[in-house]
Amino acid sequence: MNRALTGCVITGPFEHHAPELAIASSLLYQSAALGIKIEPSESSSENAALSFEFKTPHTTPIICDVGKWSDASRQALATENIMQAACGLMSVHGRASGKYRPLGLNYVSTLTAALALLGGVAASIGQLRGLSVGHSSVSMASAALLSLGQYIAGATASESPEALFPGTISHGHHPPFVSLDGVFFELETLNAGPWQKFWTEIGVSSTAAGKAWPAFLLRYATAISPLPSELSRAISNLTYYCISQICSRTGMSICPLRSVDDRAKDDDCQHVWHQGPWEFVFETSPGGRASSRASTRVTGDLPLSGFTIIESCRRIQGPLAGHLLALLGATVIRVEPPGGDPLRGMPPMAEGCSARFDALNHLKTIREVDIKSPAGQAEIKELVRHADVFLHNWAPGKAVLLNLDDEDLTSINRSLIYAYAAGWATDRAAHCPLSSMPGTDFMTQAYSGIAKKVAETSGTHGGSLFTVLDVLGGVVAAQGITIALLNRCLNNVGAKVTSSLMGAATLLCADDFHDVYNLPATTRKTSKSIIDKIYDTKQGKIAVECCDTATLIRLAEVLEIAIGTETADSEDNLEVLFLSRTATAWAEVLEEARVPCAVVIENLADLQNIAYLKASLSPGSYTSVNSPWSFR
Repeated sequence: MNRALTGCVITGPFEHHAPELAIASSLLYQSAALGIKIEPSESSSENAALSFEFKTPHTTPIICDVGKWSDASRQALATENIMQAACGLMSVHGRASGKYRPLGLNYVSTLTAALALLGGVAASIGQLRGLSVGHSSVSMASAALLSLGQYIAGATASESPEALFPGTISHGHHPPFVSLDGVFFELETLNAGPWQKFWTEIGVSSTAAGKAWPAFLLRYATAISPLPSELSRAISNLTYYCISQICSRTGMSICPLRSVDDRAKDDDCQHVWHQGPWEFVFETSPGGRASSRASTRVTGDLPLSGFTIIESCRRIQGPLAGHLLALLGATVIRVEPPGGDPLRGMPPMAEGCSARFDALNHLKTIREVDIKSPAGQAEIKELVRHADVFLHNWAPGKAVLLNLDDEDLTSINRSLIYAYAAGWATDRAAHCPLSSMPGTDFMTQAYSGIAKKVAETSGTHGGSLFTVLDVLGGVVAAQGITIALLNRCLNNVGAKVTSSLMGAATLLCADDFHDVYNLPATTRKTSKSIIDKIYDTKQGKIAVECCDTATLIRLAEVLEIAIGTETADSEDNLEVLFLSRTATAWAEVLEEARVPCAVVIENLADLQNIAYLKASLSPGSYTSVNSPWSFR
């Protein structure tokens, strides 16, 4: 197992972190997986969620500040769920069910920890390449908004913006499905043919199946998938075994919703958990892969400026990874098929391009190449000859068929970082036990235990139609690439780095696996909050959370009522009381009393009007999300 950053050190007040945020816990897990030495310190910042230092053997320490809000001067308290409410994540997750709900995961905290570590690694690369940088900052709010970038773009597009939020959508049947014997499961196909064949054999009319297909296909973009009731009724009359046999005959993929405990029993799980969400293979031959590319100098104000990335990716995970590298200053050349990526035309549009697509790709240079042709493959190899990174998220085995796998490309450029952003864990189909299932967000949620965890903690039947793992998987892929680049700067070797949606799921459940494997705790655990609820108000909704008795007392004092730690008796009183003022008015009162709260964002178009989030957003033909990092 290659520990990519052995010799590096991370120092911070990890024992004094806010346990309700889970940032330190995730940061420590990621650091240990990378071989980073962890050194606790006593100092801490009152206004920051966390502050730590990252140091390599050849750089001065990078101070990494993790704030709560985009506006660093904002003092309002924040928890995981409060941040999900304030930045619109509850709204997107709740689209399918019609109710504003937390994800039931430490999602923003995990994402923030990954981005904070990525910022420290990138700044160290900048130092090694001549950039005067010693400080990296990121906030929870900027991380949350980054995760919603494509949804914000869709809600604010100049042409027919989407108005998709709980309360405006007709809610009926949607994935996951349930069988006659009570098994909840996901179905997946990326093509209409298997979809029609499957539902025809189930006994559904071709008209109903055809009507359902567009919503099912585009659920990753819209976070909704309304299906005709005919489909759910028909499939609920069959056992899971029978449905799986029909899937086998028609080319559909199926996966039951497994638990984290189920995943922990898989042969590979403990290895993946110990390894972290990346797999690194470094050059071991004498002399390494040294070349002039390995020591390129920084050419701008951002730490990755001067690096060239070749990206051949579709959908979200890979393109987001390329987007993050571009935000860090790299030149990203995006390879698209002749005529361009079809997703460029997916509504809603903004200045002739899909707003959602542009949100992830507007910083890139486009190169149209037919990678299936010998001429196109030769063109890719010529691009790679002068590049630092090649990134793809093709289906398992496709790189070998195209003669563009790591061996093909590193033979041309010995210092290349060859990066694969996978669904499962490998680009060799024969070595992938799950190669029969497409490694999409929703199938990975089902298999990894994420979907069931979301269902159990957020009161739904299954996972989220918000692209939980595609987004985190994109961040993890960018992390792996940047870590490999740092290793190249330190040791003058290239590498192959593989990340996956399954790895991202393992990262999200790292603490759960820690418990399953009965290991001693390394940080303070989050206890269940006394109050953690969304309340209707005179205008709008407000999320309120009391993590401990002291906060509950402050809430009772400001409301001038008695509230016990057993809240059932006082719940009705709270619901009535909150109806007396607007959500904005309550937020002012509760923030003054230092009670964690937030006005629940319902329409993502409203985000651009919130003062303490404006620093993370830029208006235009659609509202785009700015870089989550600042360096100095």
